[in-house]
Amino acid sequence: MNIKAPTKLAVGRVRFYGQHHGEVNCSAFSPDGRTLLTASDDGCVYVWGTKSGRLLWRLAGHRGPVKSGSFSPDGRLIASSSCDRTIRLWDVARSKCLHVLRGHQRSVETVSFSPDSKQLASGGWDKRVLLWDVQSGRNVRLLAGHCDSVQSSDFSPTSDSLATGSWDSTVHIWDLRASAPVVSYRNLEGHTGNISSLCYSASGLLASGSWDKTIRIWKPPANSPLLQLRGHATWVNSLAFSPDEQKLASAGYSRTVKVWDCLTGKCLETLKGMLDVAHACIFTPDGKLLVSGAADVTT
Repeated sequence: MNIKAPTKLAVGRVRFYGQHHGEVNCSAFSPDGRTLLTASDDGCVYVWGTKSGRLLWRLAGHRGPVKSGSFSPDGRLIASSSCDRTIRLWDVARSKCLHVLRGHQRSVETVSFSPDSKQLASGGWDKRVLLWDVQSGRNVRLLAGHCDSVQSSDFSPTSDSLATGSWDSTVHIWDLRASAPVVSYRNLEGHTGNISSLCYSASGLLASGSWDKTIRIWKPPANSPLLQLRGHATWVNSLAFSPDEQKLASAGYSRTVKVWDCLTGKCLETLKGMLDVAHACIFTPDGKLLVSGAADVTT
């Protein structure tokens, strides 16, 4: 981890994305930072030009609110998940749906690509985690172990493991190196509320956010957190490490986004100005900008 002192963020609205017709549930940058993805309760995925703020594509096809969306690390694909119990894989260059992935029995709340872009993980209200082969769209593994809805997921930087967070108040770290059908997992325990967000850093730090209004930063395989961050007045909706790992941004179920020092756990900034509940936050790949999405159908 870089140990230089974090610099303060200048607060201001750089771009305004306001063509959604429902709450904004997530946001994600393409690997090159040139495009921004937003997913909305209106059932669509929006892809924007980062600099221009212009809407490039509106990807329609889901028959319910889109709960999660992500670019593949190679920038070629978008994955989106929905209350309609499906995941869709989209070709970015052609803005075309390549696969509709079916296998979940209830709303799919989270999707995440492996670092090599070859696998996709999904989880939802059916308490299950599914692993998919991206090229074929085939389900290759079922990970069962959570006792309640799976709301968040993220692959480790080496793809050896997958972290999933559930409303059973636990984080599971699944060992994906074994070839056996049954995949073992370890529990990271300590939160006293639903796990609502997870995020790995490039070096393997894991941040977890919860309805207990706290954030914990872990260094797997250790089972005890390095830091516990307190200061949100409501539950934590979204987390994002800055590229240099000096900062962690967190969006709470309120009109604020907080920025934390990852070395000390100190809150550096409380960013206000959201018009409604902050559902999502993410740094640009160069770490110079922080984007947040809100329930007021703007980003």
